[in-house]
Amino acid sequence: MLPITQSVSLSDDEIELSAIRAQGAGGQNVNKVSSAIHLRFDINNSSLPSVYRERLLELKDKRITKDGFIIIKAQQHRTQEKNKAAALARLQELIRSITVVQKIRRETKPTKGAKRRRVDTKTQRGKTKALRGKPSF
Repeated sequence: MLPITQSVSLSDDEIELSAIRAQGAGGQNVNKVSSAIHLRFDINNSSLPSVYRERLLELKDKRITKDGFIIIKAQQHRTQEKNKAAALARLQELIRSITVVQKIRRETKPTKGAKRRRVDTKTQRGKTKALRGKPSF
């Protein structure tokens, strides 16, 4: 079980993990050992609440395909276990980012005093700059 929130968690059979060979430098070990993890998670066929599914599908994230799959590749660590934990943590963080509801922004107007202070500082700055000109005799 992968806990997302206190009330929501994902079962292990919903997450598909497969071991693949890691890319990049690493000497002979990288060519022999499949230490990287390829994680696939189907959003549409998951046990997540429908609100979370809709929010995930609306996300503009390169890890989410058009078909509704989350694909995460973890290959930072040398061991398969650490890469598996890293991939699951990234999936957990992605889904947790959806659970937070953004606060609605209300437009505000500056107060009359703030407008007056702004204009006063502008005129004062203009007077200071005017004094820098060439003197007239």
